[in-house]
Amino acid sequence: MKNIFVLYTGGTIGMRESEYGLRPDHKIVHQALTPFSGSLNADWHVCTPLIDSSAVNPQNWANWLAIVEEKLPEYDGVLILHGTDTLAYTANFFALTLAHQNKPIILTGAQKPFNHPQSDAPNNLQTAINALLNHQIKEVLIAFNGKLFPAVGSSKSSTQHDDGFHNPHFNEWLPEKNISALSTTRAFNPNVRIATLFFTPTQDHQLICETLQNPNIQAAILMTFGHGNAPSDAKLIQTIQEISPKKPILNISQVPQGCAAAVYEQGNALRQAGVINAGKCNIETASVLLMLAIANHWTREDIQTELNRLYLL
Repeated sequence: MKNIFVLYTGGTIGMRESEYGLRPDHKIVHQALTPFSGSLNADWHVCTPLIDSSAVNPQNWANWLAIVEEKLPEYDGVLILHGTDTLAYTANFFALTLAHQNKPIILTGAQKPFNHPQSDAPNNLQTAINALLNHQIKEVLIAFNGKLFPAVGSSKSSTQHDDGFHNPHFNEWLPEKNISALSTTRAFNPNVRIATLFFTPTQDHQLICETLQNPNIQAAILMTFGHGNAPSDAKLIQTIQEISPKKPILNISQVPQGCAAAVYEQGNALRQAGVINAGKCNIETASVLLMLAIANHWTREDIQTELNRLYLL
């Protein structure tokens, strides 16, 4: 019999209909894990207020980290019930921040509420519980539609189907490729400000420059084309050259299975200007990584070491 700590943050899995659409509800607390009572003991922490995950922010992460870090020594694992919109971001947050003591931290949610006639919630909960009972699992995973995905590299991929998540680079979880566990929980500052800049052919490069120059922005993510390519606009390159020694600028591909790497000459100007090519890193991982980089005063070399640790380079 395992003892499991459940952090219920909100999300579709526990929602009910209201006048204006689905909204968070507490009823699932008394129902969701009843079928598994013979194999585990579950203690719940219900967040107040419960929230739609599209409203999740870094302060929520800081609050949840404090709760889980305090409770983890008393339990064999943690189940986090979360909305699907930002579930992959939160999974990356726990994977990159929490020293999880070689215990499973499993996140799940649902595309349809628990009490919906065609709900995927029971299947997702079964997948999550199976993971928590699996002695081989000692990391942060996403459980969805009968599959387990490593947090790093995972994204929400559908709002229409039960198969709502994927991991284009690392696919489903394999026991032989665990990421090394953190020995101590990392410092996290929810007030760090990261800019995310998505390149398109119609993008105004002056706006990108102004964002990078904003003194309130402490780091930036460039979501560029293909292998990390972007227009070699003279003003943009000059701005990056001026800014990159002062604040980290991470270059990731906007392609789901993309890799920002030194492949094309078109991307050379960005590389020479000082951006950090982040390889297979996706937006969910990059967002958390840069927040940690600022909070923990990482150098450019520290960031690259972390990218290597996560098998992203």
